[in-house]
Amino acid sequence: MGQHEPEPPQPSDPRLPPGQRLQRGWPVLHYGPVPRFKPQSWDFQVFGATASAEKHRWDFEGFHALPRVTVRGDLHCVTRFSMLGNEWGGVAAKTVLDLVPPAPGVTHVMVWAEYGYSANLRVADFTDPRTVFATHRNGEPLTVEHGFPVRLVVPHLYAWKGPKWVRAVEYMRADRRGFWEERGYHNLADPWAEQRYSYQEEPGDGPLR
Repeated sequence: MGQHEPEPPQPSDPRLPPGQRLQRGWPVLHYGPVPRFKPQSWDFQVFGATASAEKHRWDFEGFHALPRVTVRGDLHCVTRFSMLGNEWGGVAAKTVLDLVPPAPGVTHVMVWAEYGYSANLRVADFTDPRTVFATHRNGEPLTVEHGFPVRLVVPHLYAWKGPKWVRAVEYMRADRRGFWEERGYHNLADPWAEQRYSYQEEPGDGPLR
């Protein structure tokens, strides 16, 4: 076992949400093709309802020069596998929010990735201490199939809320469904409540369809 590999969890591990099974490896799952990385044109943007009303942008070197964190966080896929005890390295989502403050009244963000993929999050989920724009897992750089150069990891939600190949964050004063939420997935995505599909939503869980 490598230096940074987590200890294998036991089947009765209390960190395993209902309906999930333990996964030893890391399957490659995504919608659409793997994008080609072009460092000279890659950037990370924050736009929408920013406090300055302006768009903020980092190039590849600038983003990777931001303060870094290392967090422990599980990954729960809606397809029912869970990877527990991962070590994620990258830029905390809260750091992005602190560097580019939102305007008053911002309640949600939309995280945008390559090919127009998107995932909506409540600000409280986005600023959770373990939510991170990850560049590494267990001390190793992400592979392109797993989201290199940057993927969002939101350990307390189902993994579709953490897009691969992230390019931007949009601040919003009202909720709006992302890619999978528009296609029948639950707007909130709490794995402990098994919030998998939109038909399970209660009043107030999401915007009107």
